[in-house]
Amino acid sequence: MKYLFLLTIFLATKLNAQPILNFNKRFVQSEDKWVAFKPDKDSSYPFGFIYVDAQAGLTLNYEGTFKILPSGQFVPTKLDSTNMKVRLQPNNVQVAFIPDSKFRELQISAVPEWLKYYKTDTNSVARLYRWGYMYNGWNECATALSYLQKAQKMDPAYNGLSVELAFSYNCLGQYENAITVLQDALKTTPTDAYTNKELIYAQIKSGQLDKASESCKHAIAVCPDTTYNGENCYNLLHNLFEKKDKEKFNLWLAEAKKWNSGKENVMKSIVAMENEINK
Repeated sequence: MKYLFLLTIFLATKLNAQPILNFNKRFVQSEDKWVAFKPDKDSSYPFGFIYVDAQAGLTLNYEGTFKILPSGQFVPTKLDSTNMKVRLQPNNVQVAFIPDSKFRELQISAVPEWLKYYKTDTNSVARLYRWGYMYNGWNECATALSYLQKAQKMDPAYNGLSVELAFSYNCLGQYENAITVLQDALKTTPTDAYTNKELIYAQIKSGQLDKASESCKHAIAVCPDTTYNGENCYNLLHNLFEKKDKEKFNLWLAEAKKWNSGKENVMKSIVAMENEINK
C-alpha cells in the first residue's frame, strides 16, 4: 500500500507539471489572444498578444519569454525595453492560447491597456471592410464574410466591397451569391478586370460554361488590364476538357495558348489536354 500511495503521488505530481499548452492554433484564429510559441533550445516559450492593426493586419505584441517549472508555474522574463511589434504573415506556425489561470504568473492582464487604441471606430464600414479583406487574404472566408456582410448593410456601394464579398462567396462555394453581387458591381465598373475574373470563376464553378464563355469574351474585349486573361481562358478550357466538349474546347484553345504563352507549366497542361481530347 505504501508503494501504491507513493506512486499515486508521483503520477499526480508529473501530471500537474505537464505544460497546459496546446499548439494547435493558427495566427488568424488568435485575434485578441495571449499566445505562446513552441519552446526554444533552452526550454523558454516566447509569448505575446496577437491583435489586428488596421494598417499592418495581424500583429504580435511580443512580451518576452517564460519557462515552466516542474510544479507547472509559468516564470516570465519580460523585455526590458518597449514591447516589440511583429507583423504576422500567413504560414503554418502553430501557437497555443495561454490559459487565463496563468495571466497573474506572467504579470499580464486579460486585455492589455494599450489595445483600446486599436479598437477605435470598430463599427465603421472602412474598418469592417479592412478586416474582411484581411481574413480573405488568410483564407478564413467565413470570418471575412461576417465582417463584409455587416459593411454591406451599412454601405453596399463602398469601394471594393462587392468584389471582396464575391471572393468570400466563391471561397465558400456560394457561387450564386457571388454571381449576383458581381453582376451588380459590373453595372458600374464593367471594365474592372478583377471583378470580371471573379464572375467568370463563379460561373465556371457553378457549371454555367456558356455564360462563363460570354463573360470571358467580354473581359478580353473591354478590360484594359489583361492580367487575368490567361487564368480565365485556362479555367474555361480546363472545364470544357473535363466536360469532354471537344467543339467548344477547340474554339477556346488558341485564345488560351495566346494568353498563356511563356507560362511553361500552363502550356504543358494545355497541350496535354489538346492531345487527349483530339485523339
